Amino acid sequence: MERVAVASSNIKSIGYECGADGLGELEVEFRSGGVYRYLGVPAVTHDDLMLAPSVGAYLHARIKPVYPCERVPPEREGKDGG
Repeated sequence: MERVAVASSNIKSIGYECGADGLGELEVEFRSGGVYRYLGVPAVTHDDLMLAPSVGAYLHARIKPVYPCERVPPEREGKDGG
């Protein structure tokens, strides 16, 4: 999944792929290492995240507690689809 850099002290980049149902996968690459994928995230939530004054605060308050998450294996972190 292609990610774009964001202005954040904790988050390096964010990627999003939306499905036909309006829900998608959100990938977050942290500056400390590791890429995590949040599942079933609505497109509007991704849009709100990207426009938030604090990307990290929005992720912590509105995404982490709501959407299931999986760590992207290190060997897939920099490749398409992972």
